[in-house]
Amino acid sequence: MGSSRSLLRLMAVDDHQMVLDGLGAMLAPYSDRVEIVAETREPAQALDLVVQCEPDVVLLDVRLKDSSGLDLCADILRRRPECKVVFLTVYDDEQYLYQALRLGASGFLLKRVRGGELVDYLTRICEGEVLIDPTLAGRVALSAARLHSQRFWPGAHLGLTQRESEVLALLVAGQSNRAIGARLTIGEETVKSHVRAVYRKLGVSDRAAAVAVALREGVFR
Repeated sequence: MGSSRSLLRLMAVDDHQMVLDGLGAMLAPYSDRVEIVAETREPAQALDLVVQCEPDVVLLDVRLKDSSGLDLCADILRRRPECKVVFLTVYDDEQYLYQALRLGASGFLLKRVRGGELVDYLTRICEGEVLIDPTLAGRVALSAARLHSQRFWPGAHLGLTQRESEVLALLVAGQSNRAIGARLTIGEETVKSHVRAVYRKLGVSDRAAAVAVALREGVFR
């Protein structure tokens, strides 16, 4: 394991208290194997807790309030490289998985996982394995085949998810956030979240710069 203690020391980060409570209840029968040493709904507190509590594993979601779990993963591993970061999320998007692994995450699991499975996965991760949820395996293989044959969506090579690529295409077309939401049948706040992710991945801070990068990189031909 990641420490000399017999119990696996776990920290949980999720912006929904119901998820944290459910995780505690789900793992309660396995208290002889896992100890939840810290939990928080605030990403800003997570780095301090990682240092203070020295968990073996940090469980976190891809999206946390108005911040990115992917960014937090990178920050955690910079602060405490020996810690294992595992995503526990409802977002079964293979591009999120690829980004997580590129950042150094040790696992990517879906929230449908059962308690015993989760404990077994975390134990194996602490022993050095890198694990992804079995339900993602087929889609990951298909995505890899498409990438190998160069049949992938525009912007994939820049780390954009398929949805983010769609949003970027509409930004290039000059659409407003409201218009993008109507076109993609998603809420305006969701559009804003995707736009922030696009900016972060392209290394820009505004719409004009994002469009410029998209055109320079030949994302949309």
